[in-house]
Amino acid sequence: MRLRSAAPALWCVLVLGLNVLAAQADSLDSLAQFLKQARSARAEFTQTVTAPPRQGQATRTKTSAGSFVFLRPGRFRFDYQKPFPQTLVADGQTFWLYDPDIGQATARSQAQALGSTPAALIASSADLKVLQQDFTLEAAPAAEGIEWVLATPKQKETSLQSVRIGLRSQGADVALARLEIVDAFGQRSVLQFDRFEVNPSSVTAAQFQFTPPAGVQVIRP
Repeated sequence: MRLRSAAPALWCVLVLGLNVLAAQADSLDSLAQFLKQARSARAEFTQTVTAPPRQGQATRTKTSAGSFVFLRPGRFRFDYQKPFPQTLVADGQTFWLYDPDIGQATARSQAQALGSTPAALIASSADLKVLQQDFTLEAAPAAEGIEWVLATPKQKETSLQSVRIGLRSQGADVALARLEIVDAFGQRSVLQFDRFEVNPSSVTAAQFQFTPPAGVQVIRP
């Protein structure tokens, strides 16, 4: 009797386990589809940065918002509007950080400035095999209608600890829903994407060309 009553429970465990494995496999498949399918995209974003608490202090959180666009290979742009304007632009060769409030623009080699960063996950990798050259990818269980993949940099000397990539199906397309980034200092940054458009016709290479406005101090470290 005990064996007979335990059998349904055992089958339930096996079925649930198979379902979890299938869901995890699907998240890697979805990431592969996103990398292959999304040659460009644009979205609005909200970014929440949580710093680890210092001794005797509460957790510190900062929220910002703006718009985002990318064009493969290697071009992306973040335009922050809140709480203050700031622009991050990569044109495939140079990475620019422009702060209009202080009248300063910093230009760095894109390859050196980005490396194994979340930007590489979005704009640089054309397929899963290319991405796996720099990151170890692990499927994670779906949650809140989002499929998850954990990406860990293979390079040990990096400021990035891990990235969780959240993907959501939009009809025949796969959209980037969320990035959860943890750096080497324990700081956590969550990027939530809304109104994500895959391959919009309005995205062109000209959007990623940056020319510092007249009078802006340009720094090239």
